[in-house]
Amino acid sequence: MKSLRFAALRALSLAALTVALVPAHAQGVIKIGEINSYKAQPAFLEPYKKGMELAVEEINKAGGVNGKKLELISRDDNGNPGDTVRLAEELVSREKVDVLAGAFLSNTGLALTDFAKQKKFFYLAGEPLTDKIVWGNGNHYTFRLRPSTYMQVAMLVPDAVKAKKKRWALVYPNYEYGQSSIATFKQLMKAAQADVEFVAEQATPLGKVDAGSVVQALADAKPDAIFNVLFGADLSKFVREGNTRGLFKDRTVVSVLTGEPEYMDALKDEAPTGWIVTGYPWYSLKTPEHDAWMKAYQGKYSDYPRLGSVVGYSMIHSLAAGIKKAGGTDTEKLVAAFSGLELMSPFGKIQYRAQDHQSTMGAYVGVTKNEGGKGVMVDYSYKDGAKFQPSDDEVKKLRAAE
Repeated sequence: MKSLRFAALRALSLAALTVALVPAHAQGVIKIGEINSYKAQPAFLEPYKKGMELAVEEINKAGGVNGKKLELISRDDNGNPGDTVRLAEELVSREKVDVLAGAFLSNTGLALTDFAKQKKFFYLAGEPLTDKIVWGNGNHYTFRLRPSTYMQVAMLVPDAVKAKKKRWALVYPNYEYGQSSIATFKQLMKAAQADVEFVAEQATPLGKVDAGSVVQALADAKPDAIFNVLFGADLSKFVREGNTRGLFKDRTVVSVLTGEPEYMDALKDEAPTGWIVTGYPWYSLKTPEHDAWMKAYQGKYSDYPRLGSVVGYSMIHSLAAGIKKAGGTDTEKLVAAFSGLELMSPFGKIQYRAQDHQSTMGAYVGVTKNEGGKGVMVDYSYKDGAKFQPSDDEVKKLRAAE
């Protein structure tokens, strides 16, 4: 009897040891490896991280995905593509993550896009906006949530054309996102307005704008209108200097991203009035899906959401929906599940297009107003991302390298 009891205890001990040695993901955890420029871009990425954490909490509280809990493992890439690739390798090989997600800057997003292609590993880009992620450098393993530079610029061009301004000055951060935004603006404006002229172009180092000289150079060109792609601290410096020197007086200004609360709030009483922008007027949206989102976000954080919050939240819910549809995290099954995947977001229903892996999430286009010393968006409307895409034939040409 003693020997039987000892054998049974030994078997139980071995079983317990075996369970302890099984990798975490095999015990009922799905690991999401997320990489971003937290220290470099805190205005957007701190709310973004809150959005992700809220989504993980909601999903796990509801029982997880296919019976497994989500675990989020984040790393900071310092805004450096080299660090991005190193961290991706570490997350995949050491942490054994099931999927990769994230990136803010276009250059780090492209680094992850290439990593996904080389390693045949699933990657969902949440924020980086360059068109190359889904077109020129697009690949079988990479999907993207936010509307691209092409989509957001295309949403703004109709209002730019309505302004009937001939001489345009351009200002942008001199890296992939800024360059592709300007290229698209020129292309679409020339197609819509034959007499358009581009009389000045200021390409500034990201995060290091010399606002005084930039504003003076634009003023010297005597443009009728300005197309701006600066964001973050660069935008604040540009607006301050432009206000001081009267650059914006009696000129049409069209500006990507400026209506996002991350950037409008930072401008405070210097916020401009009358700029045509893309953004997020969270304070006056009234839809069932946005009301539910606001209630959950403010209930957890006692704060209002920023656009980053929406992106982080929707990215995690996209992954959960894709993994559920795929029945797991097998890469090929996940790619198949994401092709045509539909889900609800705080902005309504979105779909990941099979032809280029771009989601149809849209953006709000409106006009800025300085209201009581604070910038808000007025006269806005939601632009469905599905309506601001090239034709399928054009997409095939753009993805020819794949």
